[in-house]
Amino acid sequence: MLMLEFLSRRLAAALVTLVLATIVVFAVVEVLPGDPALVMLGTDARPDTLAALRAKYGFDQPLLTRYLQWIGGLLTFNLGNSHAYGTSVSKLIGDRLVVTLPLSALALGWAALVAIPLGVFAAWKHRRPGDWGVMGFTQIGISVPNFWFGIVLVLAFAVTWQWFPAGGFPGWQEPLKSVHALILPALSLSLGEIAILTRVTRSAMLDTLREDYVRTARAKGATERRVLFHHALRNALIPVTTVAGLIAGFLVAGAVIIESVFRLPGVGQLVYDSINNRDLIVIKNVVILFTILVLTVNLLVDLAYALLDPRPRIRA
Repeated sequence: MLMLEFLSRRLAAALVTLVLATIVVFAVVEVLPGDPALVMLGTDARPDTLAALRAKYGFDQPLLTRYLQWIGGLLTFNLGNSHAYGTSVSKLIGDRLVVTLPLSALALGWAALVAIPLGVFAAWKHRRPGDWGVMGFTQIGISVPNFWFGIVLVLAFAVTWQWFPAGGFPGWQEPLKSVHALILPALSLSLGEIAILTRVTRSAMLDTLREDYVRTARAKGATERRVLFHHALRNALIPVTTVAGLIAGFLVAGAVIIESVFRLPGVGQLVYDSINNRDLIVIKNVVILFTILVLTVNLLVDLAYALLDPRPRIRA
């Protein structure tokens, strides 16, 4: 019962956030710039062309009507047609998500696979050369832009050694080739997140290793490996899980630059092209899609947090 109450409150908060996000996105994309048709076609467009575009996309209707029609389209997955591509926005986004979501999942998996062991190792070797080495690596990971790291990976592994393709995506008809094409972009996308997650894991492990129950386990003769992975790591994973959820949202949004570097036909590349083409219909729907994905990930993180630590269910 407490779990249902906890999740219902989190779901209500997410819905309120989503409604506020739709208002902000609608205002920024269609209200603040002025005439959306003029933004899309430019100041040199003829008056009859502008009038035709306003009528086609409903820009000549009152703001409240346009907003409610957009919300209705979101609820029914009828997002209208793209101005630049001349096709359904729903289909356009759906075709690109099959690239962006696997890319983000691969980057998140790689970040967790590398960062958690590194963080545990750094905590174990606290204030020793191993700890200093890991912290130096994380400092580099935070400082280096991921798009520059992507270019370095292309020069090394695609141009010099030719182990991976330099860009492009063959489609999921050939799964092995598709995963192969996503490896370098995923590595580039995850660099900063690996550094952040490593630091969070190290800090959480250090706090946990100072707890009384850890000292008790050591006093009873538990091996260091059992102390680290059985007693300390599970409790340390509570803050790590929260940060990993935030990172998952950043990975989806951060794919915009990486997909442009590797010429991947994902949602990030779609956003980049839509901005260049002034395709406001696509832009506002993709931004809301990013918002929904981040809120969904945060809900899943709240669920995982409640399972790992039952105390928030009581306090919520």
